[in-house]
This record gives sequence, structure tokens and C-alpha cells, in this order.
Amino acid sequence: MTSPKMPISLTVNGRVVEAMVEPRLHLADLLRDQQRLTATHLGCEHGVCGACTILIDGQPARSCIALAVSMDGAEIRTLEGLQGDPLMEILKQAFHEQHGLQCGFCTPGMLISAWDLLRRGVALDERSVREAMGGNLCRCTGYQGIVRSIMAAAEMAKAAGLIKIGETA
Repeated sequence: MTSPKMPISLTVNGRVVEAMVEPRLHLADLLRDQQRLTATHLGCEHGVCGACTILIDGQPARSCIALAVSMDGAEIRTLEGLQGDPLMEILKQAFHEQHGLQCGFCTPGMLISAWDLLRRGVALDERSVREAMGGNLCRCTGYQGIVRSIMAAAEMAKAAGLIKIGETA
């Protein structure tokens, strides 16, 4: 027996989405299966690995443990929704140049979390980057390339005037 579907309306990457969802449907499944936003990866499906990290009302969150019905009225941004964002483009470039990716599975969640970290404008060192990114797991890189990528992106974004270290966005 299936649960009755409930109507929701949310904004996904700037576009209003209206859907009928079962109460147990996770936001990640709605994004991937119904909206075809496949940069949202499902890893552990317990909110631990961070592969499904997106922005909900401007804050990073795990879409695998957020129920779609609870997102009625929310604003959602996925990695696809940050395409063309100057800070995200710098991050992607730095991840490429600094070897911050291997298989790429964790990369979307890493990029969203790193984007949020950089836009906050906090002073960064290797330890603070590792701590801030602790909720995003990678099985391939050992994190050295990821940390280098984020540090390089911070310098590039600062030089481009996109962020001011020590001032929150």
C-alpha cells in the first residue's frame, strides 16, 4: 500500500517546482529522479558522507535525510544552480588545478561545502579547512588535494575581489 501523496511547492535553482510527493520521499530522490539534477549524489543515505550536500534556504544541508514534504516553500540550490557563479567557477578551476578530485563522487558535495565556507569570508588555514570540511568524506584523495584546492580558491577569490577574508558575506 502506498502512502497518499502530498502537494509541495519549492524553488529549485530559481525555478518554482510543484510536485506531489509521498511523505517518505527524500529531497535527494526528488532532485535526482524527478528533477534530473544528478550532481546531487547519494552515498551513505544517512547524512554522514556529505555527497548529497545542497543549499536549503542558503544553508548547506544533507538532501538524503531531508524529507521533500518538509521543503514546502523552501529555496533549494544544487551544484547545477551554481553554474556560472564566479566563486563556484574559481572553486572548480582550483579543484582541477590542485588535484582536488579523483573519482568525482564526493566532488559536488565538496564544492557546495567549500563554496559556503569561502563565501563566509573566514580566515583559513589548513587546519580550519580540514575542520570545516570534516562532514564531507572522500575515499580517494586523502584530502591533501581538496585542502590545497580550497586554499588556492580562497586566494584566487580574494584577489578577484569576490571575498574578503575576515568579513562575513
